[in-house]
Amino acid sequence: MAKFLMITATSGTNLELAERFANVAKDKGHEADIVDLAAMDLPMFTVARSSDPEQSPDVSELTQQMIDADAWIVVAPEYNGSFPPTLNNAIAWLSRDWQNFRKMCTGTPVGLATHSGGGGAHVIMAMRSMFSFLGADVMGRALTSGRNKDANPETIDAMVDNLAR
Repeated sequence: MAKFLMITATSGTNLELAERFANVAKDKGHEADIVDLAAMDLPMFTVARSSDPEQSPDVSELTQQMIDADAWIVVAPEYNGSFPPTLNNAIAWLSRDWQNFRKMCTGTPVGLATHSGGGGAHVIMAMRSMFSFLGADVMGRALTSGRNKDANPETIDAMVDNLAR
């Protein structure tokens, strides 16, 4: 069975969507943990802050969770045609340990999902571009949902099944 890590960039409806994915994975006999990047409240990444050990957050636990997972499902709303600053900020902090960062990202199966006020297509494209650039294996199918479109349970099932392979 697979070990999933659901990574949500915001709390609220995207956290609820991550919980739905986690519940489906668990119902299928997989392990599933959720990381809420908003709750981590990481300081804004800057080169100056990253060079100061007293100002740099310890992201080693998150790095290890991501390395230990067989697959990630990243859930984020659309912010100005892209992904939320919390996701970009977390990736910046994680990338400081470049050897573990490469180990963490290269070849990792990643599914993408969103609950957005708009259609969510732009956030999916932005995340697909970023995670592909980082070396992850981003699956073609993604889940978009929002005010006027409920999350399709069949898509959630299919994504979990395909990422568990």
